[in-house]
Amino acid sequence: MRLRIRDLREDADFNQTQIAQYLGLSQTGYSKYETDENDIPTEVLIKLASFYQTSVDYLLVLTEQKEPYR
Repeated sequence: MRLRIRDLREDADFNQTQIAQYLGLSQTGYSKYETDENDIPTEVLIKLASFYQTSVDYLLVLTEQKEPYR
């Protein structure tokens, strides 16, 4: 499944290590989410959506609406 987490990270000028630290993960563990080697747990999706101020649906490419639901 194609996710938007890499694009969002790069657009925000963060590296994988910085995001991994925010999530409490190793850089390698986070990298596997970006490359779709591992499924992202719901808790991590929620943290990423909050961090990027978007919705989980946007991260999962289920909507084009970047703004979170209100």
